[in-house]
Amino acid sequence: MVNTLNKTGIEEMRPGVKMPAKETILTPRFYTTDFEEIAQMDISPNEEELVAILKEFRQDYNRHHFVRDEQFDQSWDRIDGETRRLFVEFLERSCTAEFSGFLLYKELGRKLKDRSPILAECFTLMSRDEARHAGFLNKALSDFNLSLDLSFLTKSRKYTFFKPKFIFYATYLSEEIGYWRYITIYRHLEKNPNDCIYPIFRFFENWCQDEHRHGDFFKAMMKSQPHILNDWKARLWCRFFLLSVFATMYLNDVHRSGFYAALGLDAREYDKYVIEKTNDGAGKVFPVILDVENPQFYDRLETCVNNNEQLRAIDNSKTPKFLQLFQKLPLYLSNATELLKLFFIKPIRVDNLQDDVR
Repeated sequence: MVNTLNKTGIEEMRPGVKMPAKETILTPRFYTTDFEEIAQMDISPNEEELVAILKEFRQDYNRHHFVRDEQFDQSWDRIDGETRRLFVEFLERSCTAEFSGFLLYKELGRKLKDRSPILAECFTLMSRDEARHAGFLNKALSDFNLSLDLSFLTKSRKYTFFKPKFIFYATYLSEEIGYWRYITIYRHLEKNPNDCIYPIFRFFENWCQDEHRHGDFFKAMMKSQPHILNDWKARLWCRFFLLSVFATMYLNDVHRSGFYAALGLDAREYDKYVIEKTNDGAGKVFPVILDVENPQFYDRLETCVNNNEQLRAIDNSKTPKFLQLFQKLPLYLSNATELLKLFFIKPIRVDNLQDDVR
């Protein structure tokens, strides 16, 4: 396969089909898990709430929501240059993340069908939502004369194995942070309609309600398995996943601040708001949350931002590859040190779990 660059400098596998972004520690990942362990879980401690959530899923409130209207029927050549590249990247990353969720939930629904009917149907209906989101995003890419080959992604991506409790931590936070990302952009553009450069953002209000319902499902699942929340190991793992999700978002978004600027948003302020809200929401189920108001929190993330800028500069230099490794090593070590120091910032214990109020 010979990849080519299109006229906007975007690499294509074949005409009109974008080459998937290179997998890095900051790109969306595909997951698999121990399906048998989930099948054996006793959900009776919180079965009533899970059944209520299943009824919500069956309603399929967004059945008719993701329908393109006449506002899409125009040329989008005015979104050009760096803004176009960043916007295509946003659509690709979002589509890949949604498609990753679809694959995981679909497989869980299939594997649990005869073992745990309630969970199987919940996962199947969540996969329906994720497929709808991914398809809508991929269709948006077609407005920029591109698409993702999702079948190629299915076969070519590496799958990361997580134990079920780690899947619950990670996917809960992914859905929770997705809610706050989408609703924050939507509310900003609702107040500043001139900043709405493309009509997909008008769909974000209903869209994020899918994320909200999915987050509620994983919250209910964790409450049905209190052993994954109530010991010292759980506190350490919750801190780890909170930090991983927050750091990944912050480093990605600050690097792509031009995309948010095109929407009239400051990437850093946007991320700080989303992190604060997600962190507060996690406190309704996690035993600990991060102290994101500690001045060290963003100072250390900014050090990582600066390190990553230097790493990219080295990648783009003409220095021989074997010498680049020696140039990069101190920066990698600095990032690891800063993240480790962030992990050991004293967390906030959450003693009184309450229902989430948005």
